[in-house]
Amino acid sequence: MVTHVPSEAPGDERGALLAFLEEQRGGIRRALLGLTEEQAASRPSASELSLSGLLKHVAEVEQGWIARARGEAPAVKRDASNWHECFVLVEGETVASQLAYWEKVAAETEVFLRSVPSLDDTFALPPDPWFPPEGRVSMRWLALHLIRETARHAGHADIVRESLDGATAFELADRERAA
Repeated sequence: MVTHVPSEAPGDERGALLAFLEEQRGGIRRALLGLTEEQAASRPSASELSLSGLLKHVAEVEQGWIARARGEAPAVKRDASNWHECFVLVEGETVASQLAYWEKVAAETEVFLRSVPSLDDTFALPPDPWFPPEGRVSMRWLALHLIRETARHAGHADIVRESLDGATAFELADRERAA
């Protein structure tokens, strides 16, 4: 759900990018308001997507991209053997633990993007077949990619939540403000 993103301080491009990313994170967090673990894990449509799975995925993806930009390996290596776990909570994982993890990842993202010398600085893309060989992207691209990825899944979260109990993004924003 679109909410108002305050204007950045003059010349604060990083602040603007981070504010739009946080707005989209909020959409996913709001979609989880008031749900049980079972409701969050349910899949009310033909899709395999659940709210808890979306939460896990966006946190993992954000952490992975920031790690790559730092020249590190992502915390979780996904391949054909464990890809199915990307969108589902496994033993020991809860919505609360995933929200806490994502909060930590979000803080690391902000520190990292504010600390790089320039948004024009680049890093190598991983050698996955869907990326160009020896491809590089900028820190600006990274921020925009995280916004796009999170926004896409925030839209999915809106649909999944409304399918669960009829709660719309507008109603959830009202509940969040009232809390």
